[in-house]
Amino acid sequence: MLDIDYWQFFLGILKVMWALWPVWVFGLFLILYLNLVKYFLIWFEKWLNKRWLEKHKSLLEWRKLDHKKFEQITAIIFEKLGYKTEVIGGAGDWGIDIITKKEGERHFIQCKQMDVVKPNYVREFYGSIVDQLKEGEKGFLVTTGEFTQDGKEFAKTRKKPIELVNGFRLEKIFKNEEKLNN
Repeated sequence: MLDIDYWQFFLGILKVMWALWPVWVFGLFLILYLNLVKYFLIWFEKWLNKRWLEKHKSLLEWRKLDHKKFEQITAIIFEKLGYKTEVIGGAGDWGIDIITKKEGERHFIQCKQMDVVKPNYVREFYGSIVDQLKEGEKGFLVTTGEFTQDGKEFAKTRKKPIELVNGFRLEKIFKNEEKLNN
């Protein structure tokens, strides 16, 4: 007898759901529409940033950007090098602003808009990526300024999987005058 009561309850729910099909269709349409708008806005912002970068090719102009825009421009530069990028920077990013993929390997990027990047930033970045890296993967610490000698030495000691990219080098990489170390 209990089986029949459950069955009747289930049929009752189905009847209610069937009666409300216009609500379900509208809800599904709304979800799809909002996702389409979201992805269009992401694509459009990336397109605008690429156009901006075509006109502003110098480090002096990149230094004037806010940190979020600099992260997006850095991602575009890495895309130009064949990386697939995802900008994730923001509050709670755990020291990683961009995740890139190339030839099946992930790479992590931290962007710093500073005149001088002190060694503690290099150490913090290393600490944020070291447990996530697999063999062949590494991190890039990118700045509009320069790194201290101590920061450079930290990145070189015991061949840490970090590549430091200062502002002048980033500009050269963008202009295809220099390559990243892969």
